Amino acid sequence: MNLDIWFQWYKCILEAFGFDKNMDERSAETLNKILDKQKCLKPNEIPVKRKVIIFGAGPSLKRNLKELKNQDLTDFTLISADGATTALREEDIIPDIIVTDLDGKIGDILHANSKGSVLLVHAHGNNLENIEKYVPVLKNVLGTTQSVPLEHVHDFGGFTDGDRCLFFAVERGAELIVLAGMDFGKIVTKYSRPDIASDEGAADEVKELKLKYAKELVEWAAENENIEIVTISGGEKVKGVLRVDFRDIN
Repeated sequence: MNLDIWFQWYKCILEAFGFDKNMDERSAETLNKILDKQKCLKPNEIPVKRKVIIFGAGPSLKRNLKELKNQDLTDFTLISADGATTALREEDIIPDIIVTDLDGKIGDILHANSKGSVLLVHAHGNNLENIEKYVPVLKNVLGTTQSVPLEHVHDFGGFTDGDRCLFFAVERGAELIVLAGMDFGKIVTKYSRPDIASDEGAADEVKELKLKYAKELVEWAAENENIEIVTISGGEKVKGVLRVDFRDIN
């Protein structure tokens, strides 16, 4: 996504959620300083295949994982959105890439990182503490921001972990993106909200609004980027995204 276009989205997001742009920038600057002291990745050092599967943390995730577990996925780059990494670990799947703002189950993210997962760590206004705590112990890290990019902190567009997965894949030249566990509905799972008492629960107003923006960003990508996006998820219909059976994907 062109940054001039993204910053129009970003302005709307700041207004809709009341986020502090200065705090976003402070967090990004902190991440940049940490990464400056350790070996970090550049975008072109992260291989992405022509076909990509993106795993979100929605209600259809576990069903989708069971469908995919017995399929040949060698032609796909597997990208996990933050808390979805926990569900992948439960199925003994290590994603190639994890896009995270470090609010999923950090033990599962650290485990996947130790097994080879590249981490795209996102800096925003309310995760400064986790950035300072965890990034120094991570390896194979690329920094991201939703604000002005810095030397080691990049902005590919995107707001939630799930749609940031998509925009990174587009940036790296993917041609087909399969959405799994990305429902964009009003139900959240324990993978998205580890503090809920049951496996699923109702999304609060803030989460609903985040999912609304995520859906709209995916729809924008389907219409404006040179990419084919399909879904095996349940949930709401996404304009420009065809729901398919994974076995029919070539």
